[in-house]
Amino acid sequence: MPRFPSLAEGDHLEALWRRFPRGVAPIIALHDAVMRAPSELDVATRELIAAYVSGLNACAFCYGAHKAMARAFGVDEALVETLVNEGPDAAPVDEALKPLLAFVRQVTLEPAKTTDALAEAVYAAGWSEDALYDAAQVAALYAFMNRILDAAGIEPKPTFAAPDEAELKKRREGDYTGWARAAGLID
Repeated sequence: MPRFPSLAEGDHLEALWRRFPRGVAPIIALHDAVMRAPSELDVATRELIAAYVSGLNACAFCYGAHKAMARAFGVDEALVETLVNEGPDAAPVDEALKPLLAFVRQVTLEPAKTTDALAEAVYAAGWSEDALYDAAQVAALYAFMNRILDAAGIEPKPTFAAPDEAELKKRREGDYTGWARAAGLID
């Protein structure tokens, strides 16, 4: 149940941002810059990281939303669940991705304890500084979003649990700015 009396039971992110519009446009622009701009990390990997971070933070809304987004880009939802529950070493992912996911896990759970060794492992796996920075940006963006949604008491949308093919296609073909415009959140 939303924690703001001006929001109704069943309201989601769109209602929250309509009620509190300050900062929404820059947040949407940041989503597109971090999640959709060209990067060494493809969109599927960035959505996987968004879901992973949200799962580690136990944000039901973002975890559900980004598991569905990752699925739209070909990521198996069971992989996300394995990452959250068992960690990167147990997940059936490319070996090169494991150190990047371990870095993201550390940055999410205990950011002040992130070490040079974690970054060096990412570089040793063949990733660039840009990839490490992009992964850190995704982790930071979703730490922010997780706190906003959890603070507001916003529950996951039912469509996150079992999106149909039309919903997955819409997610693949869209961007955050288009979603926000269609929802009437930005001009």
